[in-house]
Amino acid sequence: MLLPRVAVPTAGPLDAPTLFGDDRPLWFEIGFGSGEHLAAQAAANPHVGLIGAEPFLNGFVGALGHIRDGGLTNVRLYTGDALDVLDRLPDGGLARAFLLHPDPWPKARHAKRRFINPGPLALLAAKLAPGSELRIGTDDATYCRWTLFQMAAQRDFVWTATTPADWQERLADWPATRYEAKARRAGREVWYFTFRRRG
Repeated sequence: MLLPRVAVPTAGPLDAPTLFGDDRPLWFEIGFGSGEHLAAQAAANPHVGLIGAEPFLNGFVGALGHIRDGGLTNVRLYTGDALDVLDRLPDGGLARAFLLHPDPWPKARHAKRRFINPGPLALLAAKLAPGSELRIGTDDATYCRWTLFQMAAQRDFVWTATTPADWQERLADWPATRYEAKARRAGREVWYFTFRRRG
């Protein structure tokens, strides 16, 4: 049965040997939606262990389908809050993290629920190795501005962009998601941010 093999343990410390049986780089996707990006990255990077956290059951089921259809063995899934997984990973244990088209929580009183806030970012910074990447994608203008404002205040991250194309065009190794496709069909602009964890 697929689920027991790919499920992240619900308790205890997490690292590459625990999850994958060897010492491989770990990438983490925060809120993987239906898992199309997660699965594409896993297929393109078989030497990497991909961890995904998603609280919604429909997305979890969709990701299981991608894993089954792709015959992927390097993905582990957690149905719940990404912070629960991050808290159990070793400091410096992640080589890359993704936050793609998160819920923008557009009302001002809900802004504290966004992942891009000082507390979650501090925890993520502790778990990312020096020199590793954090990729953030959004089609929400409010979340775009919020991301730039919050990340500018972070001493642990540096924005890698040097030209407008660096945040207006998706990188070649950044698979599209269905949320991005939906935004494009609706005529919305999409922004792509890559931040480097300072050493």
